[in-house]
Amino acid sequence: MPHSLVLFQENLRLTDNPALNAAIEAGNPIIPLFILDDETPGGWALGGASRWWLHQSLCDLSASFEKMGNRFILRRGRTDTVLADILAGADIGGVYFQRGYAPWSRGLEDAIKRVCDDAGADCKRYGGHLLFEPEAIRTQQGRPYTVFTPFWRACQEYTPPSLPIAAPKKMPAPNGFLDSEDLDDLELLPQGFDWTGGLAETWMPGEKGAAERLDKFLEGGLSDYKQKRDRPGDAHATSMLSPHLRFGEISARSIWWRIKSTIEADPRTAGNGMHYLRELAWREFSYHLLFNTPDLPETPLRKNFEAFPWGDVDVRQRRKWQKGKTGFPIVDAGMRQLWQTGYMHNRVRMIVASFLIKDLLVDWREGEAWFWDTLVDADIANNSASWQWVAGCGADAAPYFRIFNPVLQGEKFDPEGAYVRQYVPEIAKLPDKFIHKPWEAPDAVLTDAGIVLGDTYPMPMVDRKITRQRALDAYATIKQSA
Repeated sequence: MPHSLVLFQENLRLTDNPALNAAIEAGNPIIPLFILDDETPGGWALGGASRWWLHQSLCDLSASFEKMGNRFILRRGRTDTVLADILAGADIGGVYFQRGYAPWSRGLEDAIKRVCDDAGADCKRYGGHLLFEPEAIRTQQGRPYTVFTPFWRACQEYTPPSLPIAAPKKMPAPNGFLDSEDLDDLELLPQGFDWTGGLAETWMPGEKGAAERLDKFLEGGLSDYKQKRDRPGDAHATSMLSPHLRFGEISARSIWWRIKSTIEADPRTAGNGMHYLRELAWREFSYHLLFNTPDLPETPLRKNFEAFPWGDVDVRQRRKWQKGKTGFPIVDAGMRQLWQTGYMHNRVRMIVASFLIKDLLVDWREGEAWFWDTLVDADIANNSASWQWVAGCGADAAPYFRIFNPVLQGEKFDPEGAYVRQYVPEIAKLPDKFIHKPWEAPDAVLTDAGIVLGDTYPMPMVDRKITRQRALDAYATIKQSA
């Protein structure tokens, strides 16, 4: 009997996996396969934090297949080359996989189709990563949306996503298993210096971890989501589902329907629930942008920004930003949270990005690359669209002249300093009044808090009055061509 080969990429789950479900319905033995392909994405191969997450997720999914009497086959190399080798040596009737939307996805899927055709195997592609396919949500003129609000309105007016598919209860295994790499042979974990202890303490990658995150959020976070989602010190008020979504350990439509069911069961949650779905739609919007403008990760959507006069890259300044030693507590807290946990609260992502781009005048692509390497939820669509948004050169972007003030942002969204005190403990004893501006604290207050500015905690690395004007002057040079 021919086998059905299911290629797992960004769909590392059993529940609501259309490609897997279709393969099982075909009735043939299932060969589940993952290929670590660092070549096809080019410069966008997985960063360090994402590779750590992927290792854990593959381990979790492998255990799930073993419980069902099957084996998760792991290989590495170019996807089309590995597939061609497998199809040449095994009786494969069909290859089932989930559609991708990255800049390299179309070329990859064309290559998969050629390999299947050459081997006489059916090529079966399915959705599953998004709520709505990019071809579906269009303006009345048939163009893709470039402004979020009408996009979100169109999503709500479109046919709702179909209900999620239950996980299979059984899975026919092949008569003999293909050769597989050991998970450790993929070398996804750090070699030498290992910084991942904080990641392991923070996260439980895998399908079970994703389900538990969603349950926890619905039980304790959704009720005041709209009010508290911008407060980084109230971690319970955000779902923390982004890395699980990024690796497909849970589907967007599973989340959509759980939120809808919660609203139906308790109409009092409607305001918070719809606000959360609106945020989920921002992910959708980013993917639609990427699909329609594949150069989004490297090229500003607003072409006049190609001529923006970025400052000379000062390696020392950039390193201070990366290490959370800028002297601005909310910025430092965010960058340290990123390094320690592979994650950063969304409001703080905007603050630290604005600081890098507009206070330090560093090209947004430098920050995008750092986030790509250090975020466990590093997502090619969200990451590029978000950095362009802050820079002012993307779709529906914040104007370039909107420059986040890290002191005011800290005082507004972390008023008691809980977030700063957690990640910048050397200033934790400062009163709330000075926690976001320690340089204004009297000497006696600094002494009582055990702080020596410039020694135990850095002085501000820039004068923001000067850097703000410098950023506005730089923008004025391209403003006329906007």
